[in-house]
Amino acid sequence: MDLALVEARAAAERGEVPIGAVLVRDGVVLAAAGNRTLELNDPTAHAEVLAIRLACAGVESQRLPGADLYVTLEPCPMCAAAISFARIRRLYFAASDEKGGAVEHGVRFYGSPTCHHAPEVYSGMAESEATQLLTDFFQTRR
Repeated sequence: MDLALVEARAAAERGEVPIGAVLVRDGVVLAAAGNRTLELNDPTAHAEVLAIRLACAGVESQRLPGADLYVTLEPCPMCAAAISFARIRRLYFAASDEKGGAVEHGVRFYGSPTCHHAPEVYSGMAESEATQLLTDFFQTRR
């Protein structure tokens, strides 16, 4: 999660919402990314999606079995679906997102009968640090 927080801080420095994601398999970092929606003018350039794209390109597969994703904020519906489609084994997220989250809030994607693969989910890891990073970022914007 420490690496995901590094990516989140880098995203904030770029003026992006500070969310970071890191994919790990067998103790090896496959990919790390932070939000780049503004920089790339791409609403799909969330940290999770970018990390999944990088990891899949690196292993030359559309699936990432045995991989674990660490992300600083509860994934949105789009990211939750991408995690499922990539067959990621475990999802660890720091801060909950009552407005936009889709794992423990909102649509609760992995509990849906149309979800083909649900990762093991662990929440709350480094929650206070991730929450503070988001709070500080948005306070400077108001």
